[in-house]
Amino acid sequence: MSLVLPRLPRGRPTSATLAAYDDDLRQFCGLILEINSTLDFQIGAREWCYLLEEHGLGKGDFDAAQEVLTECRRRRLLPMDLVAEDGARSFDNLDDLDDDDPEAFAQTIVDYVTSAHRSYTPFSAWDGRDYYLEMVVEKLSLKSLFGPIAEEFSIPIANGKGWSDMNLRWGMLGRLRRRAAEGKHSIILYFGDHDPYGLNISNSLRKNLADLLTHSEWLRLMDHLTIDRFGLNYDFIQENNLTWIDNLETGSGRSLADERHKDHKAEFVQRYLREFGARKVEASALVKTPEASRALCREAILKYLPDDALGRYREALAPHREQVRAEIQRLLEEAYQ
Repeated sequence: MSLVLPRLPRGRPTSATLAAYDDDLRQFCGLILEINSTLDFQIGAREWCYLLEEHGLGKGDFDAAQEVLTECRRRRLLPMDLVAEDGARSFDNLDDLDDDDPEAFAQTIVDYVTSAHRSYTPFSAWDGRDYYLEMVVEKLSLKSLFGPIAEEFSIPIANGKGWSDMNLRWGMLGRLRRRAAEGKHSIILYFGDHDPYGLNISNSLRKNLADLLTHSEWLRLMDHLTIDRFGLNYDFIQENNLTWIDNLETGSGRSLADERHKDHKAEFVQRYLREFGARKVEASALVKTPEASRALCREAILKYLPDDALGRYREALAPHREQVRAEIQRLLEEAYQ
């Protein structure tokens, strides 16, 4: 069964056609809200299309579905925050006012003071380990999807959409070089699209990092660095029935399958075309299979960390945090004597 998107008929609308269109919009929004009630992470407009595909949306209607989503949000038929916000476009320094009365606010402070010792972290989760991990994902929704797992293991995670930003790369290089000086091998876990560029990501990420270093600086780092692209291989795509998009269009609007594209003759493009043809799977498709996708993320991490890494780290922190708790108690008693 295919999902019929709300559409205004061509020509001058009548009161009847407008009323029918409004009814269709409300039914569409009802479906969206029903799906949203099952999600535990935010997704972008493109990712909503993949979820709607399970309800019959044709892949040729993705652009139209995004327009309908925008229309429904504009009309307040759907909440504005239904679609994940692009952090790069958000405001800073907005008012953050307290809604609590003085008693409730005071209780919040007491609750914080009596539990603040649990956040005391005097040493890194990476101290004493052979590896250091960071994660880069191709879409904002994947940062939301994988974020809790990355946080659990103290793994820095970033959206690769901003990869061209020099500050992001320079900050990463500072951490990688510092870990290399400590004798650790750094792993960048990367999750991106299944397309020629995505499968060739190890080479392009290395080049993007190397571009900011001198030749001698890069030589000192390169043997301490691995780019590990995990997930969205052919088997995972087929097992989870993810959507193939029948084109290899790039940001220029031209397809990699087109002989006029500047990268068409590149070996990695030709190898991809021979193996998969002129089609791709976007990383956004993972929102259809959150449990399998999170399992894939955890599996990628556990290639480099022991199963009990998290428990052992918490156990090592426990006596230091208890010392802080005791000191807080002592200072509070002293303050109120």
